[in-house]
Amino acid sequence: MRSWIQAITLYKEPRILSILFLGFSSGLPFLLTLATLHVRLSEVGVNKTTIGLFVFVTIPYTLKFLWAPIIDSWQLPFFGRFLGKRKGWMLITQLSLMISLVLLGFADPSQNIWMTAGAATVVAFCSATQDSVIEAYRVESLDIKSAGIGAGASVFGYRLGMWVSGAGALYLATNFSWLATYSFMSFFVMIGIVATLLSHEPKYSKFSQKKISSPMLQAKFRTLVSSPMKTFINREDWGIIILFILFYKFPDTILNVMSIPFLLEIGFTKIEIANVAKFFGIGAMMCGGLIGGILLVRKPLIDTLFICGFLQIFSCLMFIIQAQVGHNILMLFVTIGIENLACGMGTAAFITYLSSLCRMPHTATHYALLSSFGSLARVTFSSIGGWLADQLNWHDFYALSALLCIPLIILLSLKSASLDK
Repeated sequence: MRSWIQAITLYKEPRILSILFLGFSSGLPFLLTLATLHVRLSEVGVNKTTIGLFVFVTIPYTLKFLWAPIIDSWQLPFFGRFLGKRKGWMLITQLSLMISLVLLGFADPSQNIWMTAGAATVVAFCSATQDSVIEAYRVESLDIKSAGIGAGASVFGYRLGMWVSGAGALYLATNFSWLATYSFMSFFVMIGIVATLLSHEPKYSKFSQKKISSPMLQAKFRTLVSSPMKTFINREDWGIIILFILFYKFPDTILNVMSIPFLLEIGFTKIEIANVAKFFGIGAMMCGGLIGGILLVRKPLIDTLFICGFLQIFSCLMFIIQAQVGHNILMLFVTIGIENLACGMGTAAFITYLSSLCRMPHTATHYALLSSFGSLARVTFSSIGGWLADQLNWHDFYALSALLCIPLIILLSLKSASLDK
């Protein structure tokens, strides 16, 4: 019991608290370029195909590994000189994030959809860059004993940030304009700025404050990308692995990107969506992660992946029932609960599977590259999902989504022997 109490008290340490608040700053912008923005687009009559294509504004999250060597190698001239390399980068990305969120609030999708897309892409770029710096700061600031506590604090802060920009933003948008909502969200970035200013620069980063050069970038790119990719491609089953990663994200992606337009169209208000889809839904997702972890302890990985795969198909079927029932708040609780529970369980199993594919000494890079395929799937399937939703009614859309999950089950069957290793 004493060891549990000692572990809990570690959360009171200033460096852990700073990581928690920096995690909040990381999670805050994510939904402001996705689900929350989709509500705004739906309100002004943007068609579902265009809403689906809007997922491309989040492409910086997929490509952020390309400019990570610059962040690692270059200290900013002004901010870096006074704050240090990591803190300098964090502050400049957070200030840029505040400005870009206000610009996104000013952009009116009913007047200029391209300006809205451009502003959202800038927000995503600033957010993705901030994520890279904060992750580097967390790794360099903590020793091995504190790494787990730091990761837990970061995840908690990230989910809290998503809660504010999801449910919180919808509450605000019900009573105020979208400009006021996004401007108010930008002030929440101040939490991250205060955490940056009060935190200590990692000692590790002080040893690598060099000016960047083209040969250095090429060498870092070969080290961080080319070598790990060669190791991965040497696997005989690498093609099936990539297909599995792509298709495993399909149900979750389709349900997430079209859920807001669907719920608005069948009569739910922004407050109802905030209460159920955002507030209750995120809680159900957290519970799903815990249940998924228990399943992984008690059952083989392949069995857990099968269970979660079938649950994701069942989630699609629940949306068919919701489409038939229409505006029914009790049914919405059931539908959203099952969807997010399945999403949480599936994410736990998916992360475990990706981790099992990583090999030393490229563990972190392998995971980043593999997860980028999942991000690519999110972008691709979201754009296709929007087009399908415009061509079909909601009943047929979710029925087709369930059928398109069958390749996932086939791939699981083909890979059952290797996945269970």
